[in-house]
Amino acid sequence: MHLEASRDRTISMSMLRAFIAVEIPAEIQQNVYKETSHLRKGLDSLVRWVPVENLHLTLKFLGDVSPSSVEFLMQLLRIEAEAIQCFTIHLAGLGSFPSLKRPRVIYIGIQAPAALDALQRGIESASRRLGYESEERPFSAHLTLGRVKQNVTAVEQQKIRQAIEGIQVDLHGSARVDSVHLYKSELKPGGSVYTRLYSAPLKKANQ
Repeated sequence: MHLEASRDRTISMSMLRAFIAVEIPAEIQQNVYKETSHLRKGLDSLVRWVPVENLHLTLKFLGDVSPSSVEFLMQLLRIEAEAIQCFTIHLAGLGSFPSLKRPRVIYIGIQAPAALDALQRGIESASRRLGYESEERPFSAHLTLGRVKQNVTAVEQQKIRQAIEGIQVDLHGSARVDSVHLYKSELKPGGSVYTRLYSAPLKKANQ
């Protein structure tokens, strides 16, 4: 019995927490940081903010992945990326999920062509065939800025809503998406650390 429990712990420890995402250029990350600094300062006690260097566009959160599955995920990514031409994304406005009245996640919207949706759908479908759980909510391209802390009061929710509605931000910037990446996420004392495991290039326009 003890040996069985020990083996389970070993298996659990060897798992990777992984996701598939589009990288956001450093200059756009810095613009977001600058334009939202007042918002973050005003809501610091109510929101867990994502470090600026961790801002990314998630296409698929995979959860726990065994090291032996990484090669299959790399193949999945390579095949899906080869089917989509490079495209450009643009920053849009601030918002919150599931709604502005009940904010749980504060985000920046992303405007993108149909190619982004096609890439995400392909990855979602292929990962489902590999046994990964499907995302029930429809895909909505965004950058997560922060997550509202648990057990906030109705008054505090109102404060967050008013802060989002009241801030004027000049969110500008566009990024050329020419590859998609597999990351692992490790929770460290200072927060989550993301490490790129693999990058798959998209199809060039002249191919």
